[in-house]
Order: sequence, then C-alpha cells, then structure tokens
Amino acid sequence: MSLRYRNGAHQAGTVIAVVADVMALILGLWIVMYLLDANPGNSFVQFIHDTARWLAGWSHDLFTFDAAWARVVAGYGLAAVVYLFVGHAIAGRVQRH
Repeated sequence: MSLRYRNGAHQAGTVIAVVADVMALILGLWIVMYLLDANPGNSFVQFIHDTARWLAGWSHDLFTFDAAWARVVAGYGLAAVVYLFVGHAIAGRVQRH
C-alpha cells in the first residue's frame, strides 16, 4: 500500500471522527443549555436547539421519564453517545484500511 493512499485514508478517518465529535458537542451543548434554562428567545440557543433536535430526531422522546430534564438528558445524551461510538468506530476502520 502506498504512503499516499494511507495518508488519504488517515485524513478521511480524521474527518469522520471530527464530524462525530461536532455532532456530539452540539447535543451536549443543548443538554447543558436546557439544564441551565437558557433563554429560548436567543438566536444562538434556538440554533443549537434546532440542530440538536434534528440530530436526535430518532431518539427524541424515546424515553418516558416523568421529569422533562431526564427525558432531555436521556434522549439527547443517547444520541450523542451513539454518534461518538459509531463515528469513531467507522473512523478507526477507515484509517486501518
């Protein structure tokens, strides 16, 4: 295998890992903003909420805890962990080949 091919695979794996990290960061940021009762009228808070809701669309309201904060932490937290795990697993696999 040529060095050029390995560098390309390494770069692709790094990009995949960074994208997964950014997705998890947005979800984690929304969890913190929700728990700290961030101003929903703020445009940055709205952007983070909308993006996190889109990213966690498959896990949003997956759990039916009585407390709203527990639903947010579990639903968005699960999505963040899945994106980190799957993203880094794919990145590692790409970098090895």
